[in-house]
Amino acid sequence: MRIAILGAGSWGTALGILLARQGHEVRLWARTAARAQALHRERRHPRFPQTRFPDGLSVSHDPTLTEDAHLIFLAIPTQHIRETFRVHRFPLAAPLVNTAKGIERGTLLRVSELLREIAAIEPEHYAVLSGPSHAEEVVAGLPTAVVVASQSPELARWVQRVMSSSAFRVYTSSDVVGVELGGALKNVIAIAAGIVDGLGLGHNAKAALITRGLAEIQRLGWALGADPKTFAGLSGLGDLVVTCTSPYSRNRSVGERLACGERLEQILSTMSMVAEGIPTTEAAYALSQRTGVEMPITTQMHAVLFTGKAPQQALTELLLREAKAEYWWYQTGSMP
Repeated sequence: MRIAILGAGSWGTALGILLARQGHEVRLWARTAARAQALHRERRHPRFPQTRFPDGLSVSHDPTLTEDAHLIFLAIPTQHIRETFRVHRFPLAAPLVNTAKGIERGTLLRVSELLREIAAIEPEHYAVLSGPSHAEEVVAGLPTAVVVASQSPELARWVQRVMSSSAFRVYTSSDVVGVELGGALKNVIAIAAGIVDGLGLGHNAKAALITRGLAEIQRLGWALGADPKTFAGLSGLGDLVVTCTSPYSRNRSVGERLACGERLEQILSTMSMVAEGIPTTEAAYALSQRTGVEMPITTQMHAVLFTGKAPQQALTELLLREAKAEYWWYQTGSMP
């Protein structure tokens, strides 16, 4: 198959390596001509210097590389999708598989909603891929399991067949809303998990944070039309656990550095990759206000990131909240 991947960052490149190893002809689109030329010349990505690109992987800055593709993957950070599509006119005749994890700041659109608005991508031609899948481990060939969701069962099964290998297992789902929200919102909780690590609060506190973070993700997901069971799967619990615990997690690292006294501006100035959890925290907080869904961890992370609240104070206020029954909102069948 001919496969186009939009975005030559670590995840787009990892997908390209994965698919080229399986014998597909993969064309990787880079944001600038200079970037494309460097990757084409070196045949390696700076994030994976020990891994040479397979022969079936090529790199280009030409947006027409999607023109005759059988399948298109989107690996551009969520906050840059709108501008990228405005500047570059990609031919989009083939089905599109989104791998970006986030909610657009300001509009509060999920990626499927954003693509429908800016590129007229219809639901039956759209799928979303998510799950615990750090690029470094995918490139290394370590076992990974993900989920692909689409309103078209045929498209989901097709992507599953195209991507599956002995080291990369793909499950299918029809819950696009749940898979998109799980992939986005876990980054907010990962920032809080990094704060727990930075403050040295221990494994018990981190496990509690992950569990209660999952509960508020489920609450918002339910309010927005997702199936709560989706969040117990790979795009929910699976991705949440790995993002909150892995040393590869950029969002967890942001929280840890905040807890150690660094300012957000300083952290961002030294990061070479995007931490999607920062703009997603802003969007998730706005969605909680719009829907009336209680999201205490998200609320505190919003205060830490955007109003200067001290991380220690934020976690202390979480612990001092009124005690409640676990999952009281779900047992009653009504949203808070």
